[in-house]
Amino acid sequence: MKAWAEDQGVADSQVIDFMGDPTGELTKKLGMELTHPGPASVGIIGRCKRFALYVEDCVVKVVRVSESPDDPAGDANPDATCAPAMMEAIRALKESGGEL
Repeated sequence: MKAWAEDQGVADSQVIDFMGDPTGELTKKLGMELTHPGPASVGIIGRCKRFALYVEDCVVKVVRVSESPDDPAGDANPDATCAPAMMEAIRALKESGGEL
C-alpha cells in the first residue's frame, strides 16, 4: 500500500489512508465481493467490486460502486469511484449538513 500511495503522490497525506484487505474479510463484510460469474470464468477469484468509501470518525458517510450488468467489475466506467465524483459527493454531504 505504501508503494501505491507513493505512486499517487500522497504518501505523506494526513487525509488519505491506503489500506489492504489481503484475505478479503472486509470486502465480504461490506458486501463488495465480486461474485459475478464472468470474472471467475477467466480465473479472477476473490476480487472486490470497484468501490470508494468516505469515512469520517469510523462512520461511512459516502459509498460509491462502479458496476453495471455488462461491466460487473466497473472497469469500463469507473467514474463514480474516481476522485472527482467522490469529491463532489463529499461536497454535497457537507452542504447538506452531513446527511445525503
